[in-house]
Amino acid sequence: MADAKVIPFDDDRDRSRGSGASGAAAGRGPSGEGRAARTGRSGAAQPSDTAGSASGSGTASDPGATSGPGAGLGGRRRSGRTGRRSPLTTVPGTQPDAAEEAEEPPEQGGPDRSGPGAGPEGSDPAEGGAEPEGLLERVLGTDWETRAARGLAFLRRRLTGEYEVDDFGYDQELTDQVLMTLLRPVFEKYFRVEVRGVENIPADGAALVVANHSGTLPLDGLMLQVAVHDHHPADRHLRLLGADLVFVLPVVNELARKAGHTLACAEDAQTLLERGEVVGVMPEGFKGLGKPFADRYKLQRFGRGGFVSTALRAGAPIVPCSIVGAEEIYPMVGNSRTLARLLGFPYFPITPTFPWLGPLGAVPLPTKWTIQFGEPVPTDDYPPEAAEDPMLMFNLTDQVRETIQHTLYKLLVRRRSVFF
Repeated sequence: MADAKVIPFDDDRDRSRGSGASGAAAGRGPSGEGRAARTGRSGAAQPSDTAGSASGSGTASDPGATSGPGAGLGGRRRSGRTGRRSPLTTVPGTQPDAAEEAEEPPEQGGPDRSGPGAGPEGSDPAEGGAEPEGLLERVLGTDWETRAARGLAFLRRRLTGEYEVDDFGYDQELTDQVLMTLLRPVFEKYFRVEVRGVENIPADGAALVVANHSGTLPLDGLMLQVAVHDHHPADRHLRLLGADLVFVLPVVNELARKAGHTLACAEDAQTLLERGEVVGVMPEGFKGLGKPFADRYKLQRFGRGGFVSTALRAGAPIVPCSIVGAEEIYPMVGNSRTLARLLGFPYFPITPTFPWLGPLGAVPLPTKWTIQFGEPVPTDDYPPEAAEDPMLMFNLTDQVRETIQHTLYKLLVRRRSVFF
């Protein structure tokens, strides 16, 4: 019997083509089926099986045979799960490749994920195997744990009553973490308020901010408060002076007190200024808030100058403030005086959308706002008895009013559109 020859092949495709005949011949031998069953289970042929094959079929066993009923005898198996080759079977007279001998088949649990870019414990982030912590960081931010702990501590203090409120009812913690958080999207996204000259408010000490008032509903006061709270470099807080009606309404009263608002009277304003607070006042009152749309951006009378007297007594500078954009949120084209008397309101507005659209008509138009703070008017150079001089109060009141009016005209000239 001639010695068996081992014919080298360059690639797997040549092996498969060259082994078809020998595989078929091996399958026809009397011991081919049993030999195929043994090699199919173990993946390696025994030396006795090799000898039996040579004598039973009359042909030399081909170590490259990979097809036919006797496939697996001295050949390479394909892994149907991973597509990777199993180690070479050991056949007398042949030496397996060292690189393939070192290669081990993957575990039965799934495809091999080891290699560059593999995540912890074999997870692949690109295939959705990200850990829950990474998902929370992408959704809530990298500091989500700190913010969650701060929120839980805030709720605990609310439930146990361990928070501070001053004698006016101002709750600074609630204002900073809840009220400003609710108003900030309206300020930044809806009205897109542009703030200018906020550094004219002193970094410390008392100051009196005097602004125009408009818009049918007092949203301009709330946006003014957010502007000072979020944009002042020294993180000052604005304490607004409100009308009597604000502190009569059931829910509005509580929210206004919590936000730091107080009654527009000389005593409260004097107390806040002496404490070094930034106080905001809108001297036009309901005359400016409820004026018709045809009189927009025309300042109404500033009262009798009581805010100037208060600033003179406290020696606080007066900061004029001009607000553009609030006049158009509710274009007031009419006023139902009958409904106003029945409801106890100073006016009952009629706009192009209210009351015709019901609650939907109460949604303000998304106008573009600008809030500009002017140069402060100092009052600390005047003597204490200057607060009783009516002529001085009239001159200072007129000076502040004219400054606000001229600034409004300048902002309107520069404005390209009401909404953009």
